Amino acid sequence: MTYSVKASEVKRRWFVIDASGKTLGRVATEVAKLLEGKHKTMYSPHADVGDFVVVINAAKIRVTGKKTEDKIYRHHTNYPGGLKSMAFGDMLARHPTRPIEIAVKGMLPHNSRGRAMARRLKVYAGSTHPHEAQVKGTTEASSG
Repeated sequence: MTYSVKASEVKRRWFVIDASGKTLGRVATEVAKLLEGKHKTMYSPHADVGDFVVVINAAKIRVTGKKTEDKIYRHHTNYPGGLKSMAFGDMLARHPTRPIEIAVKGMLPHNSRGRAMARRLKVYAGSTHPHEAQVKGTTEASSG
């Protein structure tokens, strides 16, 4: 008989990942794996078994090559001529948490399960975060 995990059996832990000096894509893949629960033995593609992830020092993330100037984030306001563009360097200066959020959300499933996973992602520009109480009781991990 095949085992199927139930929502009541899922134990969610908290992980803290320090992004200072690390590459954007490498951090994003590690975070996406933790949010989806792929590191657990009870992982199942249809069930939401992932953990909470706190990313600190998001403002100190780096990219390789000339991506600071060449990587462009685009969105449309749904008004005529409303295409807005911003380079990675400008995005990091204005909204330091957003590049990590965008990269991780792009790696999650594009459905209601993926949106639920994205809500468990907490990104902070500095080294302090308000989740110390949750993290103390569980494992504190670092991407590396």
